[in-house]
Amino acid sequence: MSEESDATEEPKTDVHTTDEAKQEAEQARLAKAFRLIAGEEVLLTKRPSTFAFLGMYLLGILVLAIHFVFDNANSLSSEDSSGFMKIALTIIDISGGEDWPFGFVFVMLFITWMNRLVNASTSGRWVTIGLLIISLTPVVIQLDDVLFWITDLWMDEPIGNFIPLDSYNYVLFGLGYVGVFMALTFYYQRSFNYAVTSDAVIFEHSFLLSRSHRRILFDRISEVMVERTPVGTLFGFATVTILTDSGVGIVEENTGPGIAGAIPGTTEREGDSTAEKAGKGILRSMIGLLTYQRTIRVVRPDPKHCMYNIRNWEKAKALLNEKHKEHSQSNLLRDLKDTIVATSEEN
Repeated sequence: MSEESDATEEPKTDVHTTDEAKQEAEQARLAKAFRLIAGEEVLLTKRPSTFAFLGMYLLGILVLAIHFVFDNANSLSSEDSSGFMKIALTIIDISGGEDWPFGFVFVMLFITWMNRLVNASTSGRWVTIGLLIISLTPVVIQLDDVLFWITDLWMDEPIGNFIPLDSYNYVLFGLGYVGVFMALTFYYQRSFNYAVTSDAVIFEHSFLLSRSHRRILFDRISEVMVERTPVGTLFGFATVTILTDSGVGIVEENTGPGIAGAIPGTTEREGDSTAEKAGKGILRSMIGLLTYQRTIRVVRPDPKHCMYNIRNWEKAKALLNEKHKEHSQSNLLRDLKDTIVATSEEN
């Protein structure tokens, strides 16, 4: 019996040894990835959920749909079309016909402006620049033909035709642009990594040539906030934002339209009468009241500075609260008091 029991125990020891070796190797990898200090251990790692940047993917689908709508509208007549196709045909007719794609440019510029105006998760600078490039590409292609036509009027060898494209192919450009946009969005989504260690919270970001690394000690945390959007509630993810006394997690935002410079028609002149000066003063006060702009401090989720749309957020929040309590001044004072009491009782 003893020999059989020994034979059965040896594989268990090997399994435990293998598991410990895997854990040590994983901790070594995480220590290098998150730049941990000596003796620090990773307790939890997170990254944005698959649906974290759902708005970006929907925007790409919308842009692709617009390309297909205008491509089909060019091959249809107003009698055969209905719904969006009829609207697209109307825009094409108003903006110069099929030879000049200003209707598509107008629609794309409108979407770019609205996307920037709503100040959503897709309203970033690089997304706006990408939408502008997509919007203006047909114009660049057409300008090549325009330049050739103008210089052909007085030059023997006109300038132009350096772009080997006769027109903007909606299907090819739509698939190409949206494919690149989707790939970059997925890469951007995977570029964020978050870790809760035994000493701090770490936010790591590496995208193309951009690098950022933020480390927040637990005793610097003043509040842990959780924000769940309707989509997050449906798919089971939330954003965990960490606020600190130094203002991490809080951004300043201007509210109100605001008007830069003097308002035309309200500037007082040397020859103005007392009544005119009073009227302009009242007008300035009314316009100033309507266009008053103020700066407020709000919590705006930034994937670089918060655990953006993560799954199992309850576990992350509970661990953050536990480590914050462990490193808080009140807990340290309580431990110090217990130590002093224990020492006095021993004496």
